[in-house]
Amino acid sequence: MSSATDIAIIGAGPYGLSLAAHLAATGLSVRVFGQPMHTWRTSMPEGMVLKSEGFASNLWHPDGAFTLKDYCAEHGLPYKDAGLPVPLETFCAYGAAFQKRFVPMLDARWVTGLDRDSNAFVLRLDDDEIVTAQRVVVAAGIGSFHYTPEELEAIKGPLCSHSIEHHFLDRFVGKQVLVIGGGASGVELAALISQKGGHATVAARRNRISFCGPPQARSLLEKIMAPETGLGTGWRSTACVAAPMLFYQMPRDFRHMVVRKHLGPAPGWTCREEVERNVNVILGARVARTSIRGDVASVSFRIDDCTEKTIEADHVISATGFRVDIRRLRFISPGIMEKMDCADHTPVLSPHFETSVPGLFMLGVTAANNFGPLLRFAYGAGFASRRLSSFLARTASRRSATVKPKFAAA
Repeated sequence: MSSATDIAIIGAGPYGLSLAAHLAATGLSVRVFGQPMHTWRTSMPEGMVLKSEGFASNLWHPDGAFTLKDYCAEHGLPYKDAGLPVPLETFCAYGAAFQKRFVPMLDARWVTGLDRDSNAFVLRLDDDEIVTAQRVVVAAGIGSFHYTPEELEAIKGPLCSHSIEHHFLDRFVGKQVLVIGGGASGVELAALISQKGGHATVAARRNRISFCGPPQARSLLEKIMAPETGLGTGWRSTACVAAPMLFYQMPRDFRHMVVRKHLGPAPGWTCREEVERNVNVILGARVARTSIRGDVASVSFRIDDCTEKTIEADHVISATGFRVDIRRLRFISPGIMEKMDCADHTPVLSPHFETSVPGLFMLGVTAANNFGPLLRFAYGAGFASRRLSSFLARTASRRSATVKPKFAAA
């Protein structure tokens, strides 16, 4: 059994849903595959709040319709543009409501294979149905790109997992849990485990935990010195939000460096009190050795390269972030991968998000090395969906899948 569409979107998170909402008015045949807000609903810890402010936590309709503020008003939920943390549960429910309203054509099946023949792209779904599409947009989130350092490989398994594997935290009640990583995912997860009744220890390489500051009234001078954007405050963030196409023209090494370093892992202010009161924190710690002793994991750390400390835990969580590597999107065929130009294992994209494989586009975190840190966050879905939907609609009748896209110089 097979069917055809003009455009297939793989992924139903903020980027996939926002793009689909923009394309709905174009008259093109569009199909969206995946479960709505899946990574947010299944891989973020229960009880979490978003670091982004309310105004920066929208999905995007071309008319600006149905913002998070609108959703909260409809459901009698508290909301502020800034200063009131957005609960994960609220954001996920909002995303699901956005999908039902603007992307009713969503197909919740997973794409298990993506290849192309001489005429079109060929998508294989999880029930083996085949769908062909003239153009494909991969709007993959962070789920495939979690990173665990080699130092933890010896204990990886039942006693050691990545932070993305934990939505429900009840299993840690009364347990000794070692969280490795001093960024947002690690410190905030440790705070939530502590609130659940677990005994959490955080080990961080840096010599301090760099919590984000709580929101507060700002003077006109402070606003001028550090403007507020959907990525936070400061002129660098302002440039990332206002000029992603200028960023695209920068030399490749510079772009990759900025994406890697700008807006580093900083825990939100909402978890600070719980961490300082109830979470054991080890600073300047680097993993030296790991082992399993009976039913517990043992991790030895070098502290500031001069002393050593060993922690035994019922479970170790690697909150060591994510590293985008396009090869980890296993559904993409080797034949497509071989034809895709990459730099640091991320796709080299045209100014309209097109890979070197004509007709194949990438959005979200996989596009960040091309368009900047904006694309690492849900807030970037507005820019991406506006630009790509316009291009797809404009070129629908005259574009051939054999036309090579143009790229910025390396």
